[in-house]
Formats: sequence, structure tokens, C-alpha cells
Amino acid sequence: MKTLYFDCFSGISGDMVIGALLDAGADPQILVQELKKLQFEDEYELEWKKVVKNGITSTKFDVILKNDDSNHTHGHQHDHEHTYDHHHEHDHNHHSHEHHHEHDHNHSHNHDHHHEHEHNHDHHHEHDHHHHSHDHHHEHGHSHDHHHHSHRSYKDIVKMIEQSELAPEVKETSLKIFRKIGEAEGLIHGLPLDKVHFHEVGAVDSIIDIVGAAILLHQLEVSTIKSSSVPVGTGKINIDHGIYPVPAPATLEILKGVPIEQSDIRFELTTPTGAGIVSVLTEEFCSFPSMKVTTIGYGAGTKTFKDRPNVLRVIIGE
Repeated sequence: MKTLYFDCFSGISGDMVIGALLDAGADPQILVQELKKLQFEDEYELEWKKVVKNGITSTKFDVILKNDDSNHTHGHQHDHEHTYDHHHEHDHNHHSHEHHHEHDHNHSHNHDHHHEHEHNHDHHHEHDHHHHSHDHHHEHGHSHDHHHHSHRSYKDIVKMIEQSELAPEVKETSLKIFRKIGEAEGLIHGLPLDKVHFHEVGAVDSIIDIVGAAILLHQLEVSTIKSSSVPVGTGKINIDHGIYPVPAPATLEILKGVPIEQSDIRFELTTPTGAGIVSVLTEEFCSFPSMKVTTIGYGAGTKTFKDRPNVLRVIIGE
């Protein structure tokens, strides 16, 4: 019986979950191959690299949108946590200077960009060890069809998952998480589930983060998932509908029944995708469980805080 514990001491987002699972030894190539079964790989590229966050080596996972048009320059206006920092944090495994553009989101809110430059430059050049060649493992290809759906409906996403050749367990897990998020969005916006839409950027990110998490948990053969309480942050965020409180209404709705932890950090620490993953998958919210630890993974978030690492820790054991 393999148990996985989400130690969300700095919140949780979709990209942090994938980063932590990869860091704990899940296979990125399996992630790439399995996601191809959804048949929309012409819309994105995946990047993962080792970064150092406040002294902790962790894995940063990114989705970069292809087919950029004017609204989606480099596919990075989409992390619900208002930044789009281009770090040059050089990694171990890919020896590349990749500019990765932050994300995580099913809302694709256009965030205020003023936060960006305040907490960027202190962490741009965290060189991790050997920074060699620029191997941009991007498989660019120029057959980009510009079939931009500016929105993907909840129904489209369900159909996409159901019709794929993914393992039944992976489909089931993904659909449960999407349903949880879709219902919360519907409730907030006053829409029935079949009328709920995800903005394009948020949709691509969410599909990858949610289905990706299901793929990697299945690959790691995790049977039980436990989690710490979840800090959500405080303050306000700027999204397309205006200035909203943190946690965002959809996030808070998704976290009903989940122990939320008070935090004085004035940022959105937990995103709807992260909230959906942790609320659907967790069987028990508890402090560190009794277990014999076998592997540990750290997944980097997009923020860099002065006094604490913005990472999600995943602990796997018996």
C-alpha cells in the first residue's frame, strides 16, 4: 500500500503538483506520451527543470502555449498568481536556458502585471549547476493550425477525456477533478454544469495539470492520498471580472470540507486547479502521517518569497 502525503505548507497549484510528482521520481516521458492521447499536443509544449527555491532544489513544471496569437504572447499570461516572470534558472537534467512562462489555471484571468517586477529579479539567476548548451527541446514544427477555441466548455473537456485511450483509472480521476472545478465555477457564475466554459489558456493548463496529475499518480501506483491543511493566502487579486478576495470564490467553493489554514502571505497560494486536485483526491487531512518514507519530491511554484520556499512537498511511503 503506497501512501502519498501532500505537504502543502506553501499552498498548492496544478503545476506544483506535477513538479512535485516528477521530483519524486515519476517519469516525465510517460507524462508526455500519455498526454498525447488527448490529441491536442499541437497547442502546447511542456518544460520541466530543476530550480532552487530559497535553498530547496525543486522541479519547476511549465506549460507553454503554442499557436500564439496577439492575446497569448508566449502563452504566459495565465498564472492566476499575477506574474509572468521569465527566470533563467539553469537546470540539472536539461542543461538548458529555457525561458519558462508561469501558469496554472483554469480561469485564465488576465492578471495585473504590476506585481511582476517586484519579485522577479531576486530569483532570476539561480544557477543550479551545470549550465551548458541551449537545448530547447521544443519540437517546434510549423504545422500550427490556428484553430483557437477561445473557450473550451466543460462538456468539450469531458468528451476529450472520455474519448481518449487513457487508462480507465486516469480518466475517472481526471473527470472527478474537472467535475469538482466545473461545479464550483458554475455555482459562482450561476450556470449549469453544461454551460460552464474555461478560457482557452486556463483550459489548456488545467487539462494538462489535472490529467497529468492523474497519469503520474497512476504511474507511481499510489493507493492512498493524505494531505496537510491547505493555506490559501490573503489579500486581493486582479482578474478579468475585477478585484477579488483571496482565496478566489471558485477556490473557496472547491475547498468546502477541506481544512484551510490561515496564512498572512498576501498572494494566492492555492489555485482552483490545486484546490480541485487536493480536495478530490485526499482521503484524510492530517498532520504528518505515520509512515516509512521512501521518496520525497518538491514542486516549485511561480512565486519567490523572502522568508519561505514556495514549493509543494510530496512524501511517498508505506
